[in-house]
Amino acid sequence: MDFLAFLFVILHVYKALCEEVFWDTTVKFAKNMTLECVYPSTDTLTQMEWFKINSTKKESIAIFNPTYGALIREPYVNRAYFSNSSMEPNDMTLSFVNASEADVGFYSCFLYTFPSGPWEKVLRVIQSDSFETTVPSNSHLVSKPGENITLTYQLRSVQPMQRVLWEKIQPHQIDILSFCNLSQGKSHMSKYQRQIQTNCSQRMRRSFIIIPHVVPSDSGLYRCYFEASTGEQETFLVRLTVTNGETDEQHILFLAGGIALLLLLATLITTIIIIYCKRCPTSTDQTSDDPKEDIYVNYPAFPRRPKLRV
Repeated sequence: MDFLAFLFVILHVYKALCEEVFWDTTVKFAKNMTLECVYPSTDTLTQMEWFKINSTKKESIAIFNPTYGALIREPYVNRAYFSNSSMEPNDMTLSFVNASEADVGFYSCFLYTFPSGPWEKVLRVIQSDSFETTVPSNSHLVSKPGENITLTYQLRSVQPMQRVLWEKIQPHQIDILSFCNLSQGKSHMSKYQRQIQTNCSQRMRRSFIIIPHVVPSDSGLYRCYFEASTGEQETFLVRLTVTNGETDEQHILFLAGGIALLLLLATLITTIIIIYCKRCPTSTDQTSDDPKEDIYVNYPAFPRRPKLRV
């Protein structure tokens, strides 16, 4: 082997070792589990395929084509299926039934779209308890649907930041919303189903994400993780609650209607009692055949006739 070829091999191995393996979502293993894959754009889907990523190759699980439909490959027949029964073009979520420990690992949801081209989301399935931490959140925000929400954290450390990570934590999965590697000048926007805006620049002391036009499904626990160049770490947790405006309005109308009905019923009962009392006599006279009781008779008084003198 000549020197240039040897150098090329060394550089290739070094690149492979230094390159980070990045996944977009971590899923809790379960016998019945769902691997969520929602394409956040309106591009036209031409074809998509699910893969199980092994150490040396990709194993095809399922394939979908808008013209020819869906196909589940062996040995995943009767164990995996597309969750979206209507097959909406942007929802390629895959569900498992009777999954086993062999299903732990990495998965790829690979889409071919027009005109943007290929799009891939990587998911990692691990055996774990609930992902929601028991540590209380640092703050709690409440929002109405449709608002633009900004989650912000100001770094306390004076050391230069090296990595910044924003995540959404749910009991069954963790979604990476944004990842910023300042030491390498790289940023990665994950394949989350909502468009998330964030900042990533050298020497920044504050990090934020913007969730536009929030909906109730955006409610949950959000975590911001910092790592300084010295290895110092900081974690910030914030809980977001997006109220369901329709449900709240219906609840208020229901309460108002119930109170009005009670007032009407009380008024009706009071009116009936008043009418009944007016119609019924309140005399305490009693009739009895008891001979011991005195009997009073009212008769007219006749005038006395004057005596006639003879």
